[in-house]
Amino acid sequence: MSFSSDLKEELSKINNLNRKNEVKCELIGYLVSKNCSISKNNIRYATESEYNINRFSKLLKNLDINHKIEFDGKSFIIIFKVKETTEKIEEIEINETDISIKNLYDMNDYEKKSIIRGAFLGAGSMNNPDKTYHLEINLSNQENLKYLFEILSIMGVKCKKLEQEKKYSIYLKDGEDIFGFIALLGANSSVLKYEDIRVQREMRGKVNRIVNCQTANLNKTINASVEQIDAIRKLQQSNKFNKLDENLKEIALLRLEYPDMTLTELGKLLKEPVGKSGVNYRLKKIIQIAEEI
Repeated sequence: MSFSSDLKEELSKINNLNRKNEVKCELIGYLVSKNCSISKNNIRYATESEYNINRFSKLLKNLDINHKIEFDGKSFIIIFKVKETTEKIEEIEINETDISIKNLYDMNDYEKKSIIRGAFLGAGSMNNPDKTYHLEINLSNQENLKYLFEILSIMGVKCKKLEQEKKYSIYLKDGEDIFGFIALLGANSSVLKYEDIRVQREMRGKVNRIVNCQTANLNKTINASVEQIDAIRKLQQSNKFNKLDENLKEIALLRLEYPDMTLTELGKLLKEPVGKSGVNYRLKKIIQIAEEI
């Protein structure tokens, strides 16, 4: 199973069904998600998750809303009446195409979390955090998008809105923000798992950056060494080598003998040791003389 599926499974098992207001808010979250549709005076919700459809069914039962569950290929479909739903949930309005939040009372934090949880269970998704950070919730219309965005902002969750070609969604792409979002939903096991994955991913990133940096430095050293050796051999072939100053000859012979050494290491092998800058100066002088041939 994916991380997103595991998260939804955990959320579907949260035990708060004895609190009617939280149940109603979570159900509203489901209803305003993209996956709820209206057809012939019925509300239909489809999902491939058995845990998810069972959670939806429990919410409806808790509010005494009659419903039936069908199976179509890979999807579970739950169906219930528009009229009965609006009679039990006065905070929504339903037209021929979708469901909108009409008038919600001043909710407490638990109720706000419930509506967010319902919307995520209804039409939310999350990428594997080991690969990339991305969490998204698709809503049925612009008003629902605006309302949920405001709730998330009040609860301290930094998120962004996407409105494009009748697609209305809220998304998060920052690892820390997604961590806070999962914690807000009450998925404690997923929070721990997510943080473990995130720490490992960041450690791998640091190691890769160090390796890349070391590789770049090594390549730079090798390229410089090749250039220096080519210059020295050019001087030897042109009989100019013996005319070099003794300090240039000494560093040239060391470079030929130790092609992989750093400038600092070469400097320590000289009869009169010098630092990195001194070695660099001498080798550049050799290259300059070779270029004049």
